[in-house]
Amino acid sequence: MESAEIRRRWLSFFEERGHTVVPSASLIADDPTLLLVNAGMVPFKPYFLGETKPPAPRATSVQKCVRTPDIEEVGKTTRHGTFFQMCGNFSFGDYFKEGAIKYAWELLTGSVADGGFGLEPEKLWITVYLDDDEAEQIWREKIGVPAERIQRLGKKDNFWSMGVPGPCGPCSEINYDRGPEFGVEGGPAVNDERYVEIWNLVFMQYERGAGEGKEDFPILGDLPSKNIDTGLGLERLAMILQGVQNMYETDTLRVVMDQATELTGVRYGDKHDTDVSMRVVADHIRTSVMLIGDGVTPGNEGRGYVLRRIMRRAIRNMRLMGATGPVVQDLIDVVIDTMGLQYPELITDRKRIETVALAEEAAFLKALKGGTNILDTAVTDTKAAGGTVLAGEKAFLLHDTWGFPIDLTLEMAAEQGLSVDEDGFRRLMKEQRERAKADARAKKTGHADLSAYREVADNSGETDFTGYALTENESTVVGLLVDGVPSPAASEGDEVEVVLDRTPFYAEGGGQLADQGRIKLDTGAVIEIRDVQKPVPGVHVHKGVVQVGEVTVGASAYAVIDIKRRRAIARAHSATHLTHQALRDALGPTAAQAGSENSPGRFRFDFGSPAAVPGTVLTDVEQKINEVLSRELDVQAEVMSIDEAKKQGAIAEFGEKYGERVRVVTIGDFSKELCGGTHVHNTAQLGLVKLLGESSIGSGVRRIEALVGVDAYHFLAREHTVVAQLQELVKGRPEELPEKISTMLGKLKDAEKEIEKFRAEKVLQAAAGLAQGAKDVQGVALVTGQVPDGTSADDLRRLVLDVRGRISSDRPVVVALFTTANGRPVTVIATNEAARERGLKAGELVRTAAKTLGGGGGGKPDVAQGGGQNPDAIGDAIDAVERQVGETV
Repeated sequence: MESAEIRRRWLSFFEERGHTVVPSASLIADDPTLLLVNAGMVPFKPYFLGETKPPAPRATSVQKCVRTPDIEEVGKTTRHGTFFQMCGNFSFGDYFKEGAIKYAWELLTGSVADGGFGLEPEKLWITVYLDDDEAEQIWREKIGVPAERIQRLGKKDNFWSMGVPGPCGPCSEINYDRGPEFGVEGGPAVNDERYVEIWNLVFMQYERGAGEGKEDFPILGDLPSKNIDTGLGLERLAMILQGVQNMYETDTLRVVMDQATELTGVRYGDKHDTDVSMRVVADHIRTSVMLIGDGVTPGNEGRGYVLRRIMRRAIRNMRLMGATGPVVQDLIDVVIDTMGLQYPELITDRKRIETVALAEEAAFLKALKGGTNILDTAVTDTKAAGGTVLAGEKAFLLHDTWGFPIDLTLEMAAEQGLSVDEDGFRRLMKEQRERAKADARAKKTGHADLSAYREVADNSGETDFTGYALTENESTVVGLLVDGVPSPAASEGDEVEVVLDRTPFYAEGGGQLADQGRIKLDTGAVIEIRDVQKPVPGVHVHKGVVQVGEVTVGASAYAVIDIKRRRAIARAHSATHLTHQALRDALGPTAAQAGSENSPGRFRFDFGSPAAVPGTVLTDVEQKINEVLSRELDVQAEVMSIDEAKKQGAIAEFGEKYGERVRVVTIGDFSKELCGGTHVHNTAQLGLVKLLGESSIGSGVRRIEALVGVDAYHFLAREHTVVAQLQELVKGRPEELPEKISTMLGKLKDAEKEIEKFRAEKVLQAAAGLAQGAKDVQGVALVTGQVPDGTSADDLRRLVLDVRGRISSDRPVVVALFTTANGRPVTVIATNEAARERGLKAGELVRTAAKTLGGGGGGKPDVAQGGGQNPDAIGDAIDAVERQVGETV
């Protein structure tokens, strides 16, 4: 049974039994404590935590998930992987243990003809929590599982919580017996390789307190409403139903390994080392496609770094198997073709995914070359110092900066006769991981910090946002925090967070900055509002300072936004929509939004593009935007179902989380996007849009910055003044300026070339004299000296090579010349073949000279270059070179 069919059967089974089918959320987690969605229940956390009311009492989903704590382990075993799909069914105060257990058994053991998975009941083993007699009784008496196939396990294995105070409860796991070839019998308590877990049923019935780890926390009592959260690993079930040994041999991963075989000639199963590489490639390429599909782009931080790291690990493993050129195109195509059966948007978005992936591959192949040069220098330095072990710091630098995994560094160092300080490398890696874990632990405390806001929401309901229609309104203070702590009152000068029952203030979101303004109380107190955020769904928290008087909870208030700021931001936001559509018209759907910021009078817009946008295209985009302004198109907002919005062709932003009802902003017949922000009423209100330019902010991502309205006018006014000044200087009309300035620059460049030619000829005139003055050192013709300050490194190199060529090649020749450029000493040293045969290598001589100068250098045995910090040490450096020549020969 193919993976796509497993997914279809799961959703159909639960939909037929009254569950609302919830599409997989984006891998980009809508949770500040998570980098990526790592469990099937993550999108449902707000419901389990009581932050938001669930849309239905029953739900089911097949959620895309990525886990990355042990990326280095992926490939070494057949059990580790980064991407997986978690099938889940959820009950919010509806059915509980008996219902969840009956559904699971029916689906797993039901016949294939009737829509089930057809597993043999006698091969299924059950685990329950130590004291969960109720679950054990249901399995025995209601389902008929023999007592000998039901095992009780402790808190570590069969008790679930989120790791923070909140819902928790016992688990019951369903395990499949794969047979004696996978190990000894005895059930999952004895052998989890043979008895593999396929489905975990979590019975949320308790509330836990604070504590560390999986076991050290108190149970505070029963939850008011009992919930069900289950998870079945699609890949594990596919492994069983497809009759293969492990998940890498299932349909969605095997095709990637087969493609890798086509590209390298290496076959899976031939050798352990290449099998590891095959598994790395299959897992990482599939994960990369899914991440890019959800809008992640390679970068050096956060989820972008996760993507970059796994892509580079996959590419490197392809090279270890013998691939020499680009391979990503062929690999991602088979992933899209296979996973597209479950996620059709991958096929629709194929071009954008390919563009991002290929750009990252090209960047890594270039980095691989640069990192190799760094490694070569480190190896040479180690050998020159008489060492045989490459420092752990160097290996960590290659790993952290150039993306070199440690095994690649080990292999390349071994090729040059060195080992690597793995202990030092792993110590630095451990320190980095501990810092990351500390950051993660700090983020998790966010659940506790949000409790005050949730309490306000529970007591007073969600904030009624009136800002689409109003800029000021009457309201009541329903929540107040001073220095992050709930308080009944605040005094003049206090930093406060205020929650109102209704507000015209827009909370930052969707790329739009928050409103600012004032809240005035009936008592005469005034709060200056500087920011507005939504720390929990539906609650607007106004952050500011009490300017006058005392603020108390329950006080009547009048909220007034800064209307001038709001209008300027609205103009910028509407201009962003116009820019997005104009770019898509010009570049195609790959120019998808990757981020934005709408601030007063200006905006920035990030979008996908493999290369810089030509200036002519940018000009056309700007012209099109301003033509739309002149058409005076109405801007309208309408709330509709997400399905209706998609039917109308509304554009959604990557990474944004949308509910069943969405707000669609339409600009005439030109643009239609899902958006919760504020906008102008007509495009004529924008006045003018001026694109300042575009630049790269990461692999495959470009950024446009622009001005709107009065800000755009002021910019053009300044530009006009500059043009007028240039007209005066060159005595020409505006349209003549480019040609006249180009001519002037051309003449200047020609003059610089003549000067450079003259300087080079003057330097080379000294070559004959230097060659004639060669000193004999143990039979070696040694030329040393200092040429005039200001000589460029290129000229110095040409002079050194010229001098070497003027001396007979029958005898060993070493030429070492020095100069000072920009206050720093520079040296170039060259040797001929006869000198190299006697052990005189330019790279080694340069390192000696550069060390004396207080710097470093390197190069090839025939010619090398170095430099330093101390020009007064040039004489000492010349002496050091002469000593080394004498000692070597």
